[in-house]
Amino acid sequence: MTRPHGPVSTSARPAVTDPSAVTRPRNRKQLIVDAAGRVFSEHGYHAASMEKIAAGVGITAAALYRHFPNKYALFAACADVMTDRLVAALDEVPPGAPLADVLTAVTRVTVAHRASGGVYRWEARYLDRDDRRRLVEQFGRVVGRVDDAVQRAYARPDGRLRAVAALGAIGSITMHHTSIAQRRAEDLLSASALRVAATDPAGPRRKGAESVELPARPVPRTRRAEILAAAVPLFARDGFASVTNGQIAEAVGLAPSALYRHYPGKVDILAAACLQAARLLAQGVEQSLHEVTGPHDAVVALAATYVAYSFEYTALNSVAEAELVGLPADLRRPLALAQREHIAVWEQQLRLARPELDPRQARVLVHAGFGVAVEAGRALRWLDSPDHRDAVTALVVGALGL
Repeated sequence: MTRPHGPVSTSARPAVTDPSAVTRPRNRKQLIVDAAGRVFSEHGYHAASMEKIAAGVGITAAALYRHFPNKYALFAACADVMTDRLVAALDEVPPGAPLADVLTAVTRVTVAHRASGGVYRWEARYLDRDDRRRLVEQFGRVVGRVDDAVQRAYARPDGRLRAVAALGAIGSITMHHTSIAQRRAEDLLSASALRVAATDPAGPRRKGAESVELPARPVPRTRRAEILAAAVPLFARDGFASVTNGQIAEAVGLAPSALYRHYPGKVDILAAACLQAARLLAQGVEQSLHEVTGPHDAVVALAATYVAYSFEYTALNSVAEAELVGLPADLRRPLALAQREHIAVWEQQLRLARPELDPRQARVLVHAGFGVAVEAGRALRWLDSPDHRDAVTALVVGALGL
């Protein structure tokens, strides 16, 4: 094409605009929140950076600050977004709808946003009081709606426990990376949650759930062990990043500098706690399966052991679950291996008990069982008693479809 002769009329020229404004999507803020949710879920609040989040959206960190003044403001938005989405989805379900419809609505939203949906579960402890209160209120609305549907379906006084446990089964998809098609995951988790809601937590004890013998609670007999024992409840209460060496040292009557004689750094104390948790759980599993015959009883024994471990070592387990992502790769590697080995035992026994499941389905259901144990235990405030252990074990077994 030839260029026209003479000056070009200014009225024919396109308006000069900011190139970034032309290509900036209208939902940029939502894209940022979704990307941030993925980064916070994957790396934890403190290890996440505005640069990582910006890279996930394809913008600069400076552009990110046009939408959010700081990392905390973005984090608070991420913590709210999943519960807001759940509330919105449930508002579209007609009042009095069947329980299956209510759970399907929750499942569809959770699976669609699984990569960013895990923020509320562990990282929400870093929220300020007012933001945490709002999150609790929103999640309470979700639980209340599911509880109403459970009560209509089964008319029992323990409906809220069943509702929370069913939501734990669904929410578990946000806490692992098992590759599974979205529709398959929705069907699997909806069915699991329905079974949980239908389970009588006070029903007869299942064969294989006999009294669980866990390894004895470690007695700190060395200064190193004392430091570890003192650090775990601090990490569980305040979060690893918020606990100082001074607090740990004070708890064992040491000067902060003296900690370095026993651990190179605070992160090594965290790694030792995670290793201790993995070791105690592995020993409990080995003992529980020692005299079990048949895969069905083996799965029930695994469920009873995991529940007993969760009640017995609540602080240690919560630290291992919540803080693993914050460990450097070299320290995380042996823990990830131990976790995979533990899940492989469950997967093998569950597939023997339910041959129709493929490996991915079995793995998703195993994690659903873990989610039930966590949320039901929380609902019971981790008050340890045989009745509570039996109730949560029954709900976990229900999630697995036995």
